[in-house]
Amino acid sequence: MKLKTSRRGALKLASLAMAGVLLSGCGLSSGSAVPLAVEPGSIKPVPELEGVTITVGSKNFTEQLVLGYIGQFALSAAGANVRDLSSIVGSSTARRALQSGQIDTLYDYTGTSWISYNGNNDPIPDARAQFEAVKKQDLERNGIAWTAIDYQVDNTYAFAVNQDAAKRLGVEKLSDIPRIVAEHPEDATFCVDTEFANRNDGMPGVEKEYGFTADKSKMKILTEGSIYQATANGTCTFGEVFTTDGRIKALDLKVLTDDKLFFPRYNIGITTRDELLKRYPQITSVFEPVSKALTNDELVKMNAQVDVDGRDPADVARDWMAEKGFVKIPGR
Repeated sequence: MKLKTSRRGALKLASLAMAGVLLSGCGLSSGSAVPLAVEPGSIKPVPELEGVTITVGSKNFTEQLVLGYIGQFALSAAGANVRDLSSIVGSSTARRALQSGQIDTLYDYTGTSWISYNGNNDPIPDARAQFEAVKKQDLERNGIAWTAIDYQVDNTYAFAVNQDAAKRLGVEKLSDIPRIVAEHPEDATFCVDTEFANRNDGMPGVEKEYGFTADKSKMKILTEGSIYQATANGTCTFGEVFTTDGRIKALDLKVLTDDKLFFPRYNIGITTRDELLKRYPQITSVFEPVSKALTNDELVKMNAQVDVDGRDPADVARDWMAEKGFVKIPGR
């Protein structure tokens, strides 16, 4: 299935590419205007946020784009002067942008903070314990505050195979991979993206935890979006996926069970600098009802609308916010 890009989407991609250049250089623009207008719904204007400029960032994959726009529309409805700085390339780059004040809010994942930002090696399987540990460590070490945590969303990593490989090789869980590496080396092929290939909570950690070493000559480094199709058509046997990605269902992929519970919990929450949240604690009340409405199923549907149906992430996010009553769409 091929992603269709709208004209506005093409223009957006061009501006995002420029944002990536600026991030990698000596400075960063203040972002662009929010791409679509909204009016207050159940999210009412907040006097303390009226006219306050808040730059909302996101990373450069579908779910992050959708979440970033959800954040923008929520704050716009609350009366803030919102700036859009979407599609920052790489988690570490996005975190640095937040710490430096280049962006002010970012939907992020507890597992990413625990492993990648704070350098812990062992995930905490319990979601609440993971969040409390992340919240404490990020505040003390980095001055980053977490708020409006959502335990209903856990977009953790996984490996998927197509149905033919699942039946032919008899793979159900990650602990089956060492057998494939040893007995069927020709099938021990992996498609992963650059970050996953190098992260502690990615390929190196999986190899260590499950006791195998992948042949690097049989590992393909692809863009995140192309991995799903490559796995479906058999270019690789094992493809790195996100569990809330709508393409898993659309392409009839089988997700392997993480039977040793290696991957951390990746619950989402709003991250911001502690000093900003202390100045504007109302940010929490704006986002809390949104977090209560977001679930894995809701994100799977929204992600599929972008990656399978070819809709613009901003349109998908605004329609969802309007459907839930958080905002109103002008003229409707």
